Amino acid sequence: MFDSTIQRALKPLFTRVARGFVQAGIGADALSWTGFGIGLLAAGAIAFGHFVAGLVLLLLSRLLDGLDGAVARATQPTDRGGFLDITLDFLFYAAIPLAFAVADPARNALPAAVLLAAFMGTGSSFLAFAALATKRGLTSTALPDKSFYFLGGLTEATETITAFVLMCLWPAWFPVIAYSYAVLCTLTT
Repeated sequence: MFDSTIQRALKPLFTRVARGFVQAGIGADALSWTGFGIGLLAAGAIAFGHFVAGLVLLLLSRLLDGLDGAVARATQPTDRGGFLDITLDFLFYAAIPLAFAVADPARNALPAAVLLAAFMGTGSSFLAFAALATKRGLTSTALPDKSFYFLGGLTEATETITAFVLMCLWPAWFPVIAYSYAVLCTLTT
C-alpha cells in the first residue's frame, strides 16, 4: 500500500549509497545474500527471546534488501538477481513468524501458522499476477525499474516490516498482531 511512496522517497538516498557499494566492488547479489543472512540472525535472536536484537538485525536486513536493487540498477540488473531477491525475501518473511512460534510455542504457534498461511495467499497471488503480467506484456508505471510487475495491496513490504517491528517491540502482543495482519493479508490476496 505504501511501498511505491516509500521507495520513491528513499530512491535518491539509496542511489547515492549504492554508488559507494559499486565503487567498492560489492554487487547486488552479495547484498541480497548478506541481507538474508542477517535476516536469519534476526529470526534466531527472536527465537531465543532477544527481541530488541532481533529488531535491530531485522531492520539492517531490510536496509540491505532495499540497497541490493539500487546497486543492481547502478550496474546491470539481471533476471537471476530479481529471482534471488524475491526468493530470499519470501524466505525471510516466513522466518520471522516461525521464530516467534519457536520463542513461545504455547502462545505463538497457532497465530504464526495462520499468518504463514496468509503469507502463502499473498505470495502466490503476487507471483501469479507477475507471471500473467509478463505474459501479457504489462509493465509498471509506478515502479518501472523493478524486475517484474506486480500489483500493490494492503500488505506489501512496508506494512509487513511494520508488523514485524511491532511484534519485536511488543512480543506479548504477537498473537493479536499476527491474527490482525493475517486478516489484512487475506484481503490483499
